Amino acid sequence: MGKNVAQKLIESHLVEGKMVPGEEIGIKIDHTLMQDATGTMVMLELEAMGLKEPKTEVSCQYVDHNIIQNDFKNPDDHLFLWSATRKFGLWFSKAGNGVSHPVHMEKLGVPGKTMVGSDSHTPAAGSLGMLAIGTGGLEVALATAGEPFYFNMPKIMGVKLTGKLPDWVSAKDVILEMLRRHDVAGGVGKIIEYYGPGLDNLSAMDRHVITNMGAELGATTSVFPSDKETKRFMELHGRGKDWVELKADPDATYDEEDEIDLSKLVPLIACPSSPGNVVPVSEVAGQPIFQSMIGSSANPGMRDFAIAAMIIDGKHSQDQVSLDINPSTRQILENLTAGGYLNSLIRAGARIHQAGCNGCIGMGQAPASGKISLRTNPRNFPGRSGTKEDQVYLCSPETAIASAMTGVITDPRTLDMPYPKYKEPKKIEILEELTPPGEKKELIMGPNIKPLPKFDPLGDHIEGPVLLKMGDNISTDEILPAGTKVLPFRSNIPEISKFTFGQVDESYYDRAMKHQKTGSLLVGGNNYGQGSSREHAAISPRYLGVKAVIAKSYARIHRKNLCNFGILPLTFVNPADHDKISQEDILEIKDVRKHIAKDNTFEVLNKTKKESYQVAHGLTQRERDSILAGSLINIALEKHK
Repeated sequence: MGKNVAQKLIESHLVEGKMVPGEEIGIKIDHTLMQDATGTMVMLELEAMGLKEPKTEVSCQYVDHNIIQNDFKNPDDHLFLWSATRKFGLWFSKAGNGVSHPVHMEKLGVPGKTMVGSDSHTPAAGSLGMLAIGTGGLEVALATAGEPFYFNMPKIMGVKLTGKLPDWVSAKDVILEMLRRHDVAGGVGKIIEYYGPGLDNLSAMDRHVITNMGAELGATTSVFPSDKETKRFMELHGRGKDWVELKADPDATYDEEDEIDLSKLVPLIACPSSPGNVVPVSEVAGQPIFQSMIGSSANPGMRDFAIAAMIIDGKHSQDQVSLDINPSTRQILENLTAGGYLNSLIRAGARIHQAGCNGCIGMGQAPASGKISLRTNPRNFPGRSGTKEDQVYLCSPETAIASAMTGVITDPRTLDMPYPKYKEPKKIEILEELTPPGEKKELIMGPNIKPLPKFDPLGDHIEGPVLLKMGDNISTDEILPAGTKVLPFRSNIPEISKFTFGQVDESYYDRAMKHQKTGSLLVGGNNYGQGSSREHAAISPRYLGVKAVIAKSYARIHRKNLCNFGILPLTFVNPADHDKISQEDILEIKDVRKHIAKDNTFEVLNKTKKESYQVAHGLTQRERDSILAGSLINIALEKHK
């Protein structure tokens, strides 16, 4: 039987386990990617492990998230990260070079390779035919040190693409259609592989848009074949020698299938406050907007900015609308300038920001309170923009620029103009943005950088109050938010922990500190921990004394991060038991270590209500070891000391 692209990628890197859906496997990792919001923890972990040099083919540290320098904390961290790349022998991308995912695609990505990254949108590299998976920083550190990456073998979902996108519809509408069909948990436990004749009409950067936001489906990753479009992209960027063909066998099969006729798609939009809340733009048209933002890792290609410039050329955005242009890479900014596209946007009233993540993670560009902001970003979780009562909609560049011109949400097909015909360039200006490994240097650590907290092994008895009772789809932005106030403390766990669950309950930190030594628990609904890979969303609750979380189901990366830092992730055997627990109920688990070692299901006692609930852990042996040891870092330090 023939193999699909995902199976070929896994099989060629498999070092442990069998490729049976649900079984744990380990794969060799070729590339690792770190960004600054999570990379400081990775570097501290590499320092603790005493790494001399990476065991990967390529490992790169990007500075793209926290590039606003309000005080010393961010520039100190940038300098620390630069010095760490010199000490450990890593590539470095300094602030202003751009968002990690498109820069890696331009400069380092290679079809057929594997990559793990400490960013949940790492699967964007699947656009080149890579197997790229987002995970917590600790696992990225271990992969950099040569350890296999372990995960449960996913099902492979094949999505056949046919037809050609109509005018005013683009790649963003393809992934929004996937989210409309499958919602934010529809990809959990799956790799999404795109194939079919429709691929001929999607450029490599179009594919980046789709694989990037596969993370919003909860997918392990998304992949495209490496074909003539991949080759064209790599030759355009002066790396044609690195191209290899990678495609599914003619008789390849998939565990699940779906099909999208591109010619039947219409402009779509994700309404507040979930990427899965998707409707046609025409259904919400006419509502006044006050911000329109184009860019981010979810629409990073030159085409995405150029098409907006061509649509608004000679016109102007509405006075009440902040038209924010968020260039994705320094190289794309250079080429937008050379092509005259940037001038068109500036004349139209656009605000040009530095290349980086910026407003996508609440680093500036926050919208007015309660006012609609259209964004080509990947996420619109509550408060992620930096404004607590935000109204963020996710859409294509066509919809974003059309709406900026009219001042209301606008179906771009209603504009009184022909759709501009953008042609992919045959030659571009190429910038050497990345610094390769160089002369060894010692770490430069500013006063805000603190050592990793030490976590004790798990005891045999958990008892404490449920400090938060939450519903479905709680995101890591709600557990530990990003933004200008929070992320500068990314290398200072005691300080960043003060913001834990601030979006959910501002009293949480003070209440948690009262139980820091004795312990507490959390209760969640379905898809608990969706969103970012930031392990701070596990480290901070752990630092504050959380011993266990009981939820209906978990997002993959966050569940792994909980295990990595010694928090026991439990699921309700009977989901209806979730409703029986109240906040502040005292829960008790006896003989914890025995249950983790031997039993998958056991009882949790509610001492307040004098009732009990069956829970399950579903831990692999590696996850059991990590939780029993208090954290995976304890095991890693013992192994690498």
